[in-house]
This record gives sequence, C-alpha cells and structure tokens, in this order.
Amino acid sequence: MFTIPTLGNCVIPTPIKTGLFVDDTRSLLFDRYIPGVSGLKETEDPVTMEIAGPRENIYFDPSKVRAAIVTCGGLSPGINDVIRSMVMELYYRYGVLNISGIRYGLQGLIPSYGHPILDLTPDIVKDIHRTGGSILSSSRGDQDVDKIVQSLYRMNINILFCIGGDGTMRAAEKIAGETRKRDVSISVIGIPKTIDNDLSTLDQTFGFDTAISEAVKVIQCAHVESKGAPNGIGLIKIMGRSSGHIAVSATLANNDVNFVLIPEVPFSLQGDKGFLKALEVRLRRSAHAVILVAEGAGQNFNPSREALGTDPSGNVRLFDIGIFLKNEIEVYFKARNIELNLKYIDPSYIIRSVPAAAGDSIYCMLLGQYAVHAGMSGKTAMVVGRYDNQYVHLPLSAVTSRRNVDREGPLWRAALAATGQPPSMLSE
Repeated sequence: MFTIPTLGNCVIPTPIKTGLFVDDTRSLLFDRYIPGVSGLKETEDPVTMEIAGPRENIYFDPSKVRAAIVTCGGLSPGINDVIRSMVMELYYRYGVLNISGIRYGLQGLIPSYGHPILDLTPDIVKDIHRTGGSILSSSRGDQDVDKIVQSLYRMNINILFCIGGDGTMRAAEKIAGETRKRDVSISVIGIPKTIDNDLSTLDQTFGFDTAISEAVKVIQCAHVESKGAPNGIGLIKIMGRSSGHIAVSATLANNDVNFVLIPEVPFSLQGDKGFLKALEVRLRRSAHAVILVAEGAGQNFNPSREALGTDPSGNVRLFDIGIFLKNEIEVYFKARNIELNLKYIDPSYIIRSVPAAAGDSIYCMLLGQYAVHAGMSGKTAMVVGRYDNQYVHLPLSAVTSRRNVDREGPLWRAALAATGQPPSMLSE
C-alpha cells in the first residue's frame, strides 16, 4: 500500500454530520507501473491506495485551525474552483474560520517579497469560479524551504494546501520533510495541476476538458480561415510540452484537423515522405489544410542544436516549433511558386486563462473537498486525485511521473484515421 504519513492519532469527533465516513483501511488496487517512483518496481506485485473522504475522527480541532492555500506555476482552468471549494468546505462543514490565501505562489511565504496575505472567506470566494486564473495569483521558481516553514510557523498555520504542477509537488515534499525534521505539526496537501493531462497516476487532471473545448473553438476558426482563400492553411500551436494529449483529443473532438504533430511521434520534414510534401499533396487535392502542433513536437529541428536552458520552474525551454513550421512552410511553397495563404494561431495563454467548463468545475469542487478532508485528518506529504473513478490519497512522489500518448495505441491510431495524414511522414 502507498504509505501516507499522518501527524498523529485522530481522536477529535468530526463536526460533519453526513454519516458517510471512510475508514483508513479502505483501499483501491493500483496496478500501474510508474518508472522512478520510490517503492514501486516493475517486478513487484500491485499495490493499493487509500480511499479519500471524510473521517469520523479527525486530528485537528477545527476551532483552532489556521489553514493556508497557495497556487504556483502556470495557470489552468479550474484553479479558482478548487480554492472556492476548499474555503467553503473548511468554513461551512468544519467550522474553520481562519483561512489565509498566500499571494504570488511560494514567494508569498518569503518575507522579503512583501506580498500581503489575503483573508479567504465565503464572501470573498463565492463568485471566483466564474473567472479564470487564480485569485491568489502565482509565481514560478524555487524558494528557501527553511524560510517557508519559518513563515508557516510564525503564522500558526496548521494545514497548507498547495495547488500546482510537478515542481510545486516537489517543493511541497520538501516543505513536509522540513516540518517533520522540526517536529512541527503542519499538514501539507497537494492538489496536482497540469493542463496537459500527462500524470501516470491519475485518470485526469483538472483543466483538461476545458482545454479541449477551447482548442476545438480555435480549430473551427482556423478551418474557416483556411477555406477562405486559395491554398489556405490554418496552423495552430497548442500546449503539450512532453505529451500530445490535448492535441490528439482536440483533433478527435473536431475532425477538421488534417495534420496533428505531437512530441511522442517524431516526423520528417523534407523528402518525398516528409511533412512538407504531404502538405503539398493535401493542398493540391483539397486547396486548404488545418495543422495542429503541440509545443513540444519537433524539438529536433532546433537550428542551433543548442540547449535553451530552463525556465524558473526548472522546465527545459522549448524551441518554438510553431514559428519554425510557419517559416518552413512559406519557404517550401515559395520555392515551388505555389500560392499560399497561411494563418498562424497560438491560443495557449487564452486557453489557460478561461473559466472552467462544467465538467472541470465539478471535478475541482470534489478535489477541493477531498483535500480538506485529508488535511483535517492530519494526513501530510500527499496529494488527492482520481484513479479508476475513485478519489484517492497518493504520496507526493507519485505525481511527477509522466504519461505519454502511445504511438502504437488506439488513441494515436484514431488520430491518424481522423486526419488522414500519411503514417509514412513519421520518422523512427
């Protein structure tokens, strides 16, 4: 069983009156191999996970609890929904009245930045799910864990909720480790956020459904533009650093895409079996084309062949495949004296910033509630997520492994069938 640390025995009766409680002994079979996750090897038998939910007895006295919420990294639809859900659950169901919003990510816990703390109440958060982004704002980059824990201690924080990506989860793991080292009873609960839906351990991450819906709208506009002029091309670059789940899913949801290019499947550019030749054939046949490329695709085409360094979150900076393809397409067709009308669209920051769609809002509400149940029960160094349609507790280390689109799997085969792009342009 995945081990979830706890701060101590739960002896305080919960104020929740639902009667539908979950026991710590309830678990769910976990049958996925996750490379790199401590304690889980390919040859080992399947392990189990704790089921999430309210406990009949809790660790913290609600009347004395001070909770804090922080959001880190890039934006994703649904962050405000998670914040709202946690505040409402803490305030109305547990009676926790002291809830602090940490501004601008973990910078907000470093005194030298001077970011003010936001008091979170139901009146403050009641409508924030109607807007995108994060009411708390965000930031990237490592911060001094020692100073963070000192700030939490000075503020008398008992539970810290961290909403963010794999970098945030690694920081949360360090914070939890430092609290154990100091023997400070602070629960650290993660709510994993990656719009790319590429976590090996979870069925889905919040914001993904909304991203697909918004991407489909962009594809529809690009399709209209491509048909509006001779040899029209709508070229769209979309999110997907190391996985093409958004690109492939949006392609299948729309069926107007003629070429979908993703990080998991290398492709050839030149030659009789390359992408540019396939595009030429498509234009001669149909006089228009829509191309959807994930931001992490085609990184091998970087002309300088030099590493571009990392961003403040530690992610490798990507070569801009969208601009590169735009230029290569224009050069190719100009050399052949073929008329071209290309429209290049990069909607990534628009998609990240919209309010969550209904399905994501429901998911975010439940994630927030289950995170609060875990925190009030004294769980720590863990995340809450959905696996096999059940909400479960997982160690922080389990949500940093990635799930890619399987180039031999049914999802990619369906994308090839939907686009009609020739498999021969794909390189080994």
